[in-house]
Amino acid sequence: YKNIIKKEDGGFTLGGMLSNSETANHPDIRKNYPLLSMAMLSAATAQIRNMATNAGNLLQRTRCPYFYETSMPCNKREPGSGCGAKDGVNSLHAIFGYSDKCIATHPSDMCVALAAMDAKVEVQKVGGSSRTIDFSNFHRLPGDQPEKDNTLEHGELITAIHLDKPKFSDHYYYLKIRERSSYAFALVSVAAGLQIKSGVITKAGLAMGGVAHKPWKFTEVEKFLEGKKPNKVNFEAAAEMAMQDAKPFEGNKYKVEMGKSAIVRALTQAYERKA
Repeated sequence: YKNIIKKEDGGFTLGGMLSNSETANHPDIRKNYPLLSMAMLSAATAQIRNMATNAGNLLQRTRCPYFYETSMPCNKREPGSGCGAKDGVNSLHAIFGYSDKCIATHPSDMCVALAAMDAKVEVQKVGGSSRTIDFSNFHRLPGDQPEKDNTLEHGELITAIHLDKPKFSDHYYYLKIRERSSYAFALVSVAAGLQIKSGVITKAGLAMGGVAHKPWKFTEVEKFLEGKKPNKVNFEAAAEMAMQDAKPFEGNKYKVEMGKSAIVRALTQAYERKA
């Protein structure tokens, strides 16, 4: 697939072979899914976005320096060799969902927004049959097999990404905190979407990047926000709730407080965007 199709239920299908630039700048995406567009346009450079595909974005591998430095142990690159990052330089690494085998993080910005939006991934098998995977189940946590990044079976290809009927077209924000303003991966990122009716949050989407082996979705925090007023007190409570299970290493303790501040800021910006 290399196009964008509006579905009968009001949602959209994004072709797997469509470029990130074509997707992010498409008028239907900018209008209906501005959170996704904002996240995608924060990634990499214009030149890379022109070449990168939607399917390829989902299949990015970690940017952990120990994965790329072949003289260092890395269970993702060479299963059983060890994890050099655990006792090494781990300022960029995970604070959620890691294992003693791997503490790497997932690098995609697009995927953080897709997690917040509850997207679905369509994949096709060699024989032509297809299946759909909830986005929250597409990427794996490292567990005992950190070499496996996702739940694709042998021979499967990503053909499309399915988006539900737009929920966050008015109140949304993607916040990316990084060491420099361009061509850098997130230290911490937050995708926040709010649906607000009569001054009350009726639907919330919240996910974070740069903190886990997969985009980290805060399902319980979303439930906490729903039915509440969009204000500083509730946003700060949501941030505390989101980060309460974080288990940082010596080198990335800063991500806990940074994460709290980022969540409050992203939710506030989402609320104020069209409030």
